Amino acid sequence: MSKLYNERMRAQIVGESVVFLIGTRIKKPWQMIMDDGAGRFSSAVLQEGGQRLSEAPCDADGGIVALNSAMLSQCRLDARFDPARTPIPEFWDHEAMSDDATEIGVDTAVYKTLLESTKAIPWKIDWATLRFAYIGPQIERLLGWSQSSWVGIDDWVERMHPEDRSWVVDFCVAQSKAGVDHEADYRALTAEGNYVWIRDVVHVVRNDKGEVEALVGFMFDISERKKNEEKLLRLQRELEELSYQDGLTGVANRRLLDSVLEVEWASAQRSGQPLSFIMLDIDFFKQYNDRYGHLAGDDCLRRVTQILDSASLRPRDVLGRFGGEEFALVLPETDREAALLVAERSRALINDAAISHQASETAHHITVSMGVATASPAEGGNPAWLVEKADQLLYLAKQNGRDQIVAD
Repeated sequence: MSKLYNERMRAQIVGESVVFLIGTRIKKPWQMIMDDGAGRFSSAVLQEGGQRLSEAPCDADGGIVALNSAMLSQCRLDARFDPARTPIPEFWDHEAMSDDATEIGVDTAVYKTLLESTKAIPWKIDWATLRFAYIGPQIERLLGWSQSSWVGIDDWVERMHPEDRSWVVDFCVAQSKAGVDHEADYRALTAEGNYVWIRDVVHVVRNDKGEVEALVGFMFDISERKKNEEKLLRLQRELEELSYQDGLTGVANRRLLDSVLEVEWASAQRSGQPLSFIMLDIDFFKQYNDRYGHLAGDDCLRRVTQILDSASLRPRDVLGRFGGEEFALVLPETDREAALLVAERSRALINDAAISHQASETAHHITVSMGVATASPAEGGNPAWLVEKADQLLYLAKQNGRDQIVAD
């Protein structure tokens, strides 16, 4: 049994396996042996004329164990070829094949059938004329444009999303002129006016003088991959948001408060603006939990959060849960007087809500104590100092009888 072992196709296949193409004469059909990279082989036999393919497990030499009828597309051959090294259909140089191939009468139609039965779309552009020498018929199934409509590079450019066109064309032309193999992802226009994500993998073919002679490559439909990437990015953003969000109240957690304070401190150093920080504690909250239960306590925290959120109106103001029943407000570009107004408004709104607290020693409803600290970061100090100062002022508010505000 005579065999033809072609050069390895540098392939990218679903499952990240590697494909070898082995032309084997077995009563005229051809045989393709696929290695999944883990020592497992499967054999696919292309029948006379390239119309059907049978596929089954085999050994490394191609010995067939059993055959089950399957279509060629089921081989999952979604490969990147190195056209300069791999003998494939007649639109590349078939004369590069070995003497062994000639001896066994290689039929180029078989190779062409194999390529055109995959989902990868082969193409070739003549560099001198910038016209398509070939493009696979799969292009019509994917985009709706007929093979014959792909005449020159202008057709490729015009059928690209306007947002992708400039950078993709500039990049591909520059790489091609430099003789560098490359790839690019972009959205291709369909005949129906929609867009499909394409990955174009390009190999630059040079002549004996080292001059660029042609571009050959494959187009891959990566729409599903892009959808998965976008989904993963969305999930990543959601997870990131959750990592900065207090699970109970939905406002910023301590981690985000610290990050915001660092950023706003640096901003205030540059601008010379003041920065204020309010620390707030719900009075006698332990007694509230003891009297009404922890579920009611959680609900109370959520209600207080909603009230405080309505008191800080500017986009850059950040409300966060500092820990337990303590909350904090970061107020950029806010001096002492303006910060006191926010604190007074917050305290008044909480009192107006009249959330019952019969176990409180201050009033029969929920009250809060606050410490208001203001700094001029341009004059020195650091965010930790501002937090410590607000905490000290909060302690004084509690010592003085609670349900009050103390500012520096």
